[in-house]
Amino acid sequence: MSFLKRLAPSALRNLRPRADSHAKETFLSPGKHTPGGYLFNESPPPPGQKRHWESWELPWYFTLVAATVMLTVGLSAKPDTNITTWARKEAAKELKEEGKL
Repeated sequence: MSFLKRLAPSALRNLRPRADSHAKETFLSPGKHTPGGYLFNESPPPPGQKRHWESWELPWYFTLVAATVMLTVGLSAKPDTNITTWARKEAAKELKEEGKL
């Protein structure tokens, strides 16, 4: 018990921010970045020139399109495993065997 009483003040002291730490300097602090007015701070190319893709853009777009196509085709072609569909088919089969349908 005495160990816990001694531990508590020291643990709380370690949780408080220290004056010499960089707690005041966060990413959102003024002066850390200056807004340029462009998306992702990327300036537009000079007139008459096209923007060149970076090395990661082609694989990124290809993967995005391929994943979208695979999910769309795969999810639309998946079998119906809903329990209500199975129960409806079983009930129809039993009614057909009994001659009521």
